[in-house]
Amino acid sequence: MTVCWLATATYEEVAALDRARAVAVVPLGATEAHGPHLPLSTDGIIVEAMARAGAERLSAQGATVVVVPTVALTPAPFANAFPGTLSIRPETLVALLEDVADGLAAQGFTRLALISAHLDPTHLGAVREAVETIRTDGLRVAFPDLTRKACASRLGEEFQSGACHAGRFETSIVLAERPELVREVRASLAPNPNSLSVAIRAGQATFAEAGGPRAYFGWPADATAEEGRLFIDTLGAILEEAALPLLHDD
Repeated sequence: MTVCWLATATYEEVAALDRARAVAVVPLGATEAHGPHLPLSTDGIIVEAMARAGAERLSAQGATVVVVPTVALTPAPFANAFPGTLSIRPETLVALLEDVADGLAAQGFTRLALISAHLDPTHLGAVREAVETIRTDGLRVAFPDLTRKACASRLGEEFQSGACHAGRFETSIVLAERPELVREVRASLAPNPNSLSVAIRAGQATFAEAGGPRAYFGWPADATAEEGRLFIDTLGAILEEAALPLLHDD
């Protein structure tokens, strides 16, 4: 019945936790272009909202949840051409996640949930690779992949269409969480229905190739904070459902 944000906890507070039965949540964001209206930290804002909403749900079920500091650097090759985007090699992310898991295990954690608001295929491939290695090493791991149909179908038509980078879905969540970071130009942005999912299947590898010369897709002008709060609640439910099996001893 505890939610602990590791970055703001003291070591004595962490020592007092039942770490063997706690769920450690590792949020994965990015530092990449999100149109002319959203900050480079958008994915981090979204995934931290998901972590909070999911942790509150799990805590209400009697779980102890420890939220690890957000990983803000990751592969982001689709946005590489845009100033401010910082992309690392996929093998670097794999090694980092494996090291984080090893560090948590050394401190007595046995249950881990990775969550990601960054959906670049190179990033997701690295996360999946790390998850398999971490499981082999003995930790129990959940990874609710938002690109899978079971999750995507709950996040609105725009998300399902694949035209959802810095669009209505992401802009709504930032409006709900950090409205002061949403630039006024948002209201004048024309819809961009080009689908990143279709572009990826066609072998396109950058936002420009996919039809997003300003690094946004979807309908950002239609975003609302009210819808953002609904999306956050759904993301929290997705995390809760993925992590609940970790609470049961085999």
